[in-house]
Amino acid sequence: MYQVKYLRLMGKWRIASALIFSAMATSLHAQTPAKQIAPSYPLITHDSYFSIWSSTDQLNQSTTVHWTGAPQSLVGIIQVDQQFYRFLGKSPVTYNEVLPTTQSVAYEARYSFERPGGDWTGVDYNDQKWAKGQAPFGDDGHKAKTSWKTDNIWMRRSFEADPAKLDKGPVLLNISHDDNVEVYLNGKEIFHKKGWTDSYIKPKKSIDLKGLLKAGKNVLAIHCANTAGGAFLDAGLVQPVRPKALQQVQLATQTNAAVKATQTTYQFKAGAVALDVQFVSPLLLDKMDVLSRPVSYIEYQVKSLDGKQHQVKLFLGVSSDVAVNQPFEQVVAFRKNEGGLSYLQTGTTAQPILKKKGDNVRINWGYFYVGAKSSDRLKQYISTTAQEGVAAFLQNKINTAATMQGKGLGLNTVEDLGMVKDNAATYMELAYDERYAVQFFHENLRPWWNKDGKQTIQGEMLRAAKEHDQVLASCNQLDKSINEKGIKTGGEKYAHLLNLAYRQSIAAHAIVQSPKGELLFLSKENFSNGSINTVDITYPSSPLYLLYNPDLLKGMMNGIFYYSESGRWEKPFPAHDLGTYPLANGQTYGEDMPVEEAGNMVILSAAIASVEGNADYAKKHWNTLTTWTDYLATQGMDPANQLCTDDFAGHLARNANLSIKAIEAVGAYGKLAGMLGKKDIAEKYSATAKQMAAKWQQMADAGDHYTLTFGGPKSSWSQKYNLVWDKMLGINAFPSTVAAKELAFYKNKQLAFGLPLDSRKTYTKSDWIMWTASMATSRSDFDTFIDPIYKFATQTPDRVPLSDWHETTNGHQVGFQARSVVGGYYMRILEQQLTK
Repeated sequence: MYQVKYLRLMGKWRIASALIFSAMATSLHAQTPAKQIAPSYPLITHDSYFSIWSSTDQLNQSTTVHWTGAPQSLVGIIQVDQQFYRFLGKSPVTYNEVLPTTQSVAYEARYSFERPGGDWTGVDYNDQKWAKGQAPFGDDGHKAKTSWKTDNIWMRRSFEADPAKLDKGPVLLNISHDDNVEVYLNGKEIFHKKGWTDSYIKPKKSIDLKGLLKAGKNVLAIHCANTAGGAFLDAGLVQPVRPKALQQVQLATQTNAAVKATQTTYQFKAGAVALDVQFVSPLLLDKMDVLSRPVSYIEYQVKSLDGKQHQVKLFLGVSSDVAVNQPFEQVVAFRKNEGGLSYLQTGTTAQPILKKKGDNVRINWGYFYVGAKSSDRLKQYISTTAQEGVAAFLQNKINTAATMQGKGLGLNTVEDLGMVKDNAATYMELAYDERYAVQFFHENLRPWWNKDGKQTIQGEMLRAAKEHDQVLASCNQLDKSINEKGIKTGGEKYAHLLNLAYRQSIAAHAIVQSPKGELLFLSKENFSNGSINTVDITYPSSPLYLLYNPDLLKGMMNGIFYYSESGRWEKPFPAHDLGTYPLANGQTYGEDMPVEEAGNMVILSAAIASVEGNADYAKKHWNTLTTWTDYLATQGMDPANQLCTDDFAGHLARNANLSIKAIEAVGAYGKLAGMLGKKDIAEKYSATAKQMAAKWQQMADAGDHYTLTFGGPKSSWSQKYNLVWDKMLGINAFPSTVAAKELAFYKNKQLAFGLPLDSRKTYTKSDWIMWTASMATSRSDFDTFIDPIYKFATQTPDRVPLSDWHETTNGHQVGFQARSVVGGYYMRILEQQLTK
């Protein structure tokens, strides 16, 4: 489930590289810094590919990004009379290539696998005895042109330059390296780093690279060490291009922001008008047609502030980078008008459908759309860059090209609202047609909304327009319901956390239909290793779906049941995953989690039965559940040295919390048997669970708490979050005093940003804290555990989509972001629903 999996698979830490942006146009008036209410703000959220966020509290202070941090620029400008105000985003930085990388130009370089003597970094060094090879260098034949499989490589790239002909501004290194690297320009070290980067970075250094360039021959010299896992090297030089168009645009003053379950709203003052903007992703869990439709709305409302009429126009510019994995990929864009829908469409020219798998990747197949109702007041156009799109709007010089090809194109929409005094409202649609969403045991599957292959994205956008008012009303109703329920259950802070979690959890899944006709709701392990349909992602995510649509939880389990029942997986416990997203062709994680995954699947089957009031789903899979439960009954009491869901903490033998999971699963199976009229079986397994629980209390007892492991130090401890099911599912294997003793002990272990996961480290998992807190019998005790999580969400310095793994001492993200497990934040509501 977690990052150690990637370490084990790849043999190294994969630390996400920071994206560095140069300064944009200076505002003509200052704004008061907005209060942080989210680590990052969800704008467009449908699945792990179609997902756009704002990483600053003020919407117009940063370039919008994909959840991975890659720029996917949205720029919004409102024209009021003759003045222009930017309210959304910043144009992404673009670069002129001084020395191209292989992203755009093939090149050769000299290289050596043996440590060279002499000043190998200097311009005059004789490298004629070095080999010559095509870049990039690496050990992956699909990416590298020259094979590099030794521990070290030394590379020299000679090139001609004329500094006098370069633009003003700095020259930056542009490099992708794996692993440790030291870089020299004409003999002077300009960059070094331990570790690796999984994308091309442009580090800013105090050294003036332009000053190091010489007229004539220059040399970029690099030593790269492959310490573990993969090997890769490619490098060049670039100059950032400063966007000129926005220098005449003022910043709209943001006056408010709010994150609700299905929408993020902002309020602005732009000269003499007020502007409200809503980003609505209608992820309505009880309406599959709307939930699966990959169409979001951007809503606008404008009103005069001085009682006078004002001429108002709205501009939205979107980069074609929404449809690429890397910005150097070629795209094609179209402008069309069909059935009363005006739209812009873009996608890569290559269209490598389902050819790219992994974690820190974005979709580069299918097509992205920006649409609106056709009218005389609406104009759409394509520009060669996003910046040129803005300039065309400011100068009212809009081109009429119906198609365009290139990279980093701009998709631009202008709507003239005319003279505005009272409320004027409009909206635009953003949509994505993946064509094929995932591969399931080597069969490509279309997204749910087009599972029969007869629908079109244009038709979905038209339906979204037709149903606009109804959908918005449903979103507003759901947002109100979740907020009110959260406040009633756990207060305003808890309600806020529920709002932050809702869209993030849902949007980390793909919705498809299996070849057997079953619903598949397949998660992606975002920034933990990229697995698809991981069982120990399903488990912590489950409370949200048990509350709002248990069929979706079944959709998270159907593929795992199929894997075992088809004979493809023959072990007496479930697989850990179905592959690496988006290829669900069988487990790719390198190690099993026997007790973990078996316990998860059995417990969740019982949870579904408790919510639905029948055990029909478990009955369909009874033989499989029996096999898994019998494994737990014999192997789960005192687990062997194996991984559990918290595998980033490493292997752990005799794990007391993992043992609780096995005990609860055995009891849950007994509960299911009783619901199916299997009285003897029910009595047998319920009695077994109670016997195991009695033994557990003796083995883990440490006086005022229970230990991390059986036989471990009495001072050790861990959150026993798996115990939450005991009362909820009516298993009652443990006396209530066990949970009460643990919770009382945890109160003295709290740190500034939460309760640590266990006694080994000070980091924590916020989803598990939510489960632990849900065992509290009083509101004050619940608040004790929730308040630090709220503090983390609203004060963490790491501005990425909500992380579930953070440091309790300082609020820093340890790893993971944008993951579905935050659906576990809804556990308290589920607990109260099942125990009332």
